[in-house]
Amino acid sequence: MGYGVKLLVWGDYASFNRPEMKVERVSYDVMTPSAARGILEAIYWKPEMRWVVDRLRVLNPLRFTHVRRNEVDCKISTRDITTAMNTGKGDLGIAVEDHRQQRAAMLLKDVRYGIEAHVEVLKPEMKGDKPLENPEAKHLRQFKDRAQSGGYFHHPYFGTREFPANFELVEEFPECHESLQGEINLGYMLHDIVFVSDPKGKIIESNQGRRLSAEPRFFRAIMRDGLIEVPPLESGRA
Repeated sequence: MGYGVKLLVWGDYASFNRPEMKVERVSYDVMTPSAARGILEAIYWKPEMRWVVDRLRVLNPLRFTHVRRNEVDCKISTRDITTAMNTGKGDLGIAVEDHRQQRAAMLLKDVRYGIEAHVEVLKPEMKGDKPLENPEAKHLRQFKDRAQSGGYFHHPYFGTREFPANFELVEEFPECHESLQGEINLGYMLHDIVFVSDPKGKIIESNQGRRLSAEPRFFRAIMRDGLIEVPPLESGRA
């Protein structure tokens, strides 16, 4: 394991949508590892490193609420965006009144989590002609500086941008709520998305023009006294 951090995050609402629910939005019982990684990357991320989530701590009771939310049934195509960038012309707007849809959603409310994660360096970093010693420590230091000052690249959120997440760097997490004591089987949960080589996949520019396809990875989440041990992500990342 590399250098690690402990981040306390909390907010009023959260929605970590289950992929098997095709139309209505139904959240997992707790935050997923990929959502935790997204929060860390919102605060600090560089192309030469990645965040690996080791543990998730659920600190508040599991509470749900039902709401109806407005969504649109379309999105701006990448072709239109590319054309507008190249020509300086194009209509990139969406008439919300023509595309609005109401969907039911089952959300989490009053959430508080602890994220334990570490940094993995993907490629050697050089200092002159020599590899940089302990590059993980450099990334950890920069993350801590940003987190302690409240800095971020974009505001962290719980599943969707309408549910912002507050965060604080801590040394230890508080005790979980008594309702979370014991063992709770949360079933299969999305771990993360990996990109694998695929002749029919999309060309990803950041991967030297290789054709890749996105594949989800799942794991069986067992919560013991509010703690979820996140297993290593299954190999297959390109």
